[in-house]
Amino acid sequence: MTFWEGLAVLLAGVGAGTINAVVGSGTLITFPVLLAFGLPPVTANVSNTLGLVPGSISATVGFRRELVGQAPRLRRLGTASLFGGLLGAGLLVSLPSKAFDTIVPVLILLALVLVVIQPRVARAMAARRRDEDGASEVGPLLLGGVFLAGVYGGYFGAAQGVLLLAMMGMLLQDSMLRINAAKNALALIVNAVAAVFFLFTSAIDWTAVLLIAVGSVLGGQLGAKVGRRLSPTVLRGLIVVIGLVAVGRLLTG
Repeated sequence: MTFWEGLAVLLAGVGAGTINAVVGSGTLITFPVLLAFGLPPVTANVSNTLGLVPGSISATVGFRRELVGQAPRLRRLGTASLFGGLLGAGLLVSLPSKAFDTIVPVLILLALVLVVIQPRVARAMAARRRDEDGASEVGPLLLGGVFLAGVYGGYFGAAQGVLLLAMMGMLLQDSMLRINAAKNALALIVNAVAAVFFLFTSAIDWTAVLLIAVGSVLGGQLGAKVGRRLSPTVLRGLIVVIGLVAVGRLLTG
């Protein structure tokens, strides 16, 4: 990897960390960059997952005030995320690489749709929570949804955060900031368990891991502090463009 390629990966890590802290789908920034520099898709995905773990930690720490009082909720949802992430990681390394090449363009397009409709989902969540206080009990529907989001995240994490925000926003009565903080914690669990699994099972590009890790830590803090001031429209537009580039790269590569 040349100096300029390394710088591009580092900056992509900053962007991914920032976007993950605010809403999710940062993988749609880093994954296409790794593909563009010649990494095989599965290796790029595995290296990206490992690199984003420190960023997930950074974002979770950045929202630590909003996590106060959520321990009972996170114990239940975190267990679902852990087992879902482990299953997703297992599917990634057990299925043929051609399956990944076939499935991931579909997953990216799904992620892009979620990114585009996220504002409408957010408005629906706000309307549902209007004039309501407290938090409802974590039920089987939410547990099952978080588990499936974990499977998705362990296999390919793009827009995992968007899925979690949508489900928790619809099924829990709580503020968006607290739900976003919980989302960061659950995404951390999925990424971490998948990363540990990949350490023992997969080929890893450690240069890419290190660069994404450093960038995502910086981005996680940036997203927690000033990410809400960034134009959501610009962020979504950037994610959609980069995601479409990734789909094109996978389909033509």
